[in-house]
Amino acid sequence: MNAIAGGGSFITFPAMVAAGLPAITANASSTVALFPGSLASTFAYRSDFAGTPVRLSVLAPITIAGGLSGAILLLATPAGLFDFVIPWLLLLATLTFAFGARAGLTLRRFVRIGPRALPVAQFFISIYGGYFGGAVGLMMMAAWSLLHASDDLKAMTPARVLLVSAANGAAVLWFIAAGAVRWPEALSMLIASVIGGYFGARLTRVLPPRVVRYFVVGLTAFVTLIFFLRRL
Repeated sequence: MNAIAGGGSFITFPAMVAAGLPAITANASSTVALFPGSLASTFAYRSDFAGTPVRLSVLAPITIAGGLSGAILLLATPAGLFDFVIPWLLLLATLTFAFGARAGLTLRRFVRIGPRALPVAQFFISIYGGYFGGAVGLMMMAAWSLLHASDDLKAMTPARVLLVSAANGAAVLWFIAAGAVRWPEALSMLIASVIGGYFGARLTRVLPPRVVRYFVVGLTAFVTLIFFLRRL
């Protein structure tokens, strides 16, 4: 899911919570577990970076700084507040999956924003990526489309995978340094995430994007509903 459309955390995060981990620990452990898979996807896309429509040399350092800031903010958030916020973060991610990166192309008809705003937008999106991260890749692509980076969504995919990995990498280092990871649960997911991340990137060439999108939207909507019901 992460390699093709994003949303892998909608499986791993609820699984961590169902296993009894506190929400913040579950989020941090899920990020660590999925990170090797995102690296595998990045490796699979390695020959496609030259054709990306965004300047990776500019956006990569900004993305790393934003991901680190989001991770620091997550561990500073009181547990009760994060439990309250998490269903709304899931809803935000679900809506992003539902409307997709095409939203950026549509908004361009009504909103005029120059490409100079792209680094600022990338920084704040990366903060969200380090804090929670659901649908962050699609948020990046929507911002790139809105800010005139490109109209070609497929061409932006390798850059999206690389920069999501950059944001997550910064967050992972902070979570590990802060001792926020439950290693037995994280390691049990880590090996499979590497396999899935690599072959998921390869599957983008054969899987119908519409089918994948419907599956991801349906799954994320279901998980979001469950977390809202937990608050009742």
